[in-house]
Amino acid sequence: MKKIALTAVVALLFSMTSALADETSSCTLFDPTPDHDMRSFSTDRPTKSDSPYTIDCGHLQYEADIVNWTYDHDNASQTTVSNLFVGDPTFKLGLTHNADFEVALAPITIDQSHNRAMGTQTFAFGFGDVYTRVKFNVFGNDGGDYALAIVPYVKAPTAPHNLGNGHWEGGGYMPFVVVLPDDWTMDITSEMDILENASLNGTHTNISNLINFGHPLFTDDLTGYIEFWSDVDNDRGAQTQYTGDLALTWLVQDNVQLDCGINIGLNKAANDVQPYLGLSQRF
Repeated sequence: MKKIALTAVVALLFSMTSALADETSSCTLFDPTPDHDMRSFSTDRPTKSDSPYTIDCGHLQYEADIVNWTYDHDNASQTTVSNLFVGDPTFKLGLTHNADFEVALAPITIDQSHNRAMGTQTFAFGFGDVYTRVKFNVFGNDGGDYALAIVPYVKAPTAPHNLGNGHWEGGGYMPFVVVLPDDWTMDITSEMDILENASLNGTHTNISNLINFGHPLFTDDLTGYIEFWSDVDNDRGAQTQYTGDLALTWLVQDNVQLDCGINIGLNKAANDVQPYLGLSQRF
């Protein structure tokens, strides 16, 4: 029933957004936006913040971690954890003028943990869970000082049980961007998830919020970001996480971007560090 309900929510939101988007533009999936009319290249990476801007209809974009490593040692459980993702892409397809469809994959996932108190170790390798999303831009897609999007998502439990929890999950988030004076931008994103309990006996809510500031560095093609993120997990025994995140993007060409960054845990509940390197391209 959970799977059916989550799928129904996404389908309903998509049908509503498609109808609204069709009122603003005649472009379709099979009649793409001409290259010279496309919006500026925009990605949902780096950092944890997302863009409120959608992919022009009929066009394809991928955004991938070349490598993404999470390490945690300083925690209450006395367990050293290492998680490695290699080449985990998000594919985006522009459906209408204001809506796109997104699929996020994790084909190479490596998890290792070492319980220092008990002296035990675990290792897991395989294909991760699959996330599907529909992004609908409410306003600001084509310019202006403000932009807002609504993004519902569903997680399909495709990972083996030693990597995932084997349960369908879902939620949604709202990225809101404000253009500030002197070429600064501010991104505020709030997210609510419905997740399976760690004990696998029911569900709970998870709420995260972030504020992100970006500014060009030396040239318009190089941009720096600083971000503060919090995550409140309402599962029994879970603790609130806080991180401070830093990142750079380099627009190599009009439709090609490289990025790098690091997320730094600000309390014991959060992972110690998460460095990454990424590549994005639009067609």
